[in-house]
Amino acid sequence: MSSAYKSAGVDIDAGERLVRAIGPLAKSTARAGADGALGGFGGLFDLKATGFSDPILVSGADGVGTKLKLAIALNNHATIGVDLVAMCVNDVLAQGAEPLFFLDYFATGKLSETVAVEVVSGIADGCRQAGCALIGGETAEMPDMYAEGDYDLAGFCVGAVERTRMMPSGVAAGDVLIGLASSGAHANGYSLIRKVLADTGADLDAPAPFDPEMRLGDALLTPTRIYVAALLPLINAGHIRAFAHITGGGLTDNVPRVMPDGLAPLYDDKALAMPPLFSWLQDAGGVTEEDMRRTFNCGVGAVVACAADAADQVISDLSAAGESARVIGDVRNS
Repeated sequence: MSSAYKSAGVDIDAGERLVRAIGPLAKSTARAGADGALGGFGGLFDLKATGFSDPILVSGADGVGTKLKLAIALNNHATIGVDLVAMCVNDVLAQGAEPLFFLDYFATGKLSETVAVEVVSGIADGCRQAGCALIGGETAEMPDMYAEGDYDLAGFCVGAVERTRMMPSGVAAGDVLIGLASSGAHANGYSLIRKVLADTGADLDAPAPFDPEMRLGDALLTPTRIYVAALLPLINAGHIRAFAHITGGGLTDNVPRVMPDGLAPLYDDKALAMPPLFSWLQDAGGVTEEDMRRTFNCGVGAVVACAADAADQVISDLSAAGESARVIGDVRNS
């Protein structure tokens, strides 16, 4: 039987096949409170099953910006879903919350089941890294809204924190600031990155100017680091007083967001030396130091504040969890 809706550009059958294909991916993210099943009108989560006694719910929503344009140009959609999860769960973590569940929104002009499954595979990977369940989402096929091959992504995360463990809390003058290394540009500043690529005529298939062992396109698609597994035990143990996710605005704008009135971060410039990727972007694009620091993470994907006498142990614990961490400054009276 012919379908009028399909003739208008929307294939309901393709959408149903996609739901069946991604069901096992969602199931792989199951955790206490959720079984990872898809298909209902709403995603279900049993907060009681998580063991919280006096929880505050914390929610976050985000996207991955124009990094999508590179993924589409390279026809490489394997890790953009990790970026999507990371941008949401790292923000929720900044309140001290454990990410519990995640939902995604995938919109396109014409649904490619292959691309959609690849994207959702990355989302499931990110959820597993963050310990949260993928419990639902929405796939929207909207003819004429997007150019051929284009799609957009948004993500939504809900976490919980015990009322007495909410962050930031207790930040004081003399606290140490510890920077956690980023994996690259994460998912910020890609409109400027794409401008630099266009202005310099850089070839995404050529070796990266800052790392000849990697293809430039692959280097720029390196997914955002998810800090949940490394930081949540330290947060729950009370060793960390604040956590800032370094996204748009960089260190300049994000760290002050977790500082009480009257306090400000002071950085050690030597500890903030930019990795080669960012030095190349600055030189190739003629970008000022100020613009670099407000546009990119410049190698520091997250910053935590802790008491000075806890800093060595925090760095040791982060290193044991696979993070590269170093002291980058301290908290001063402003």
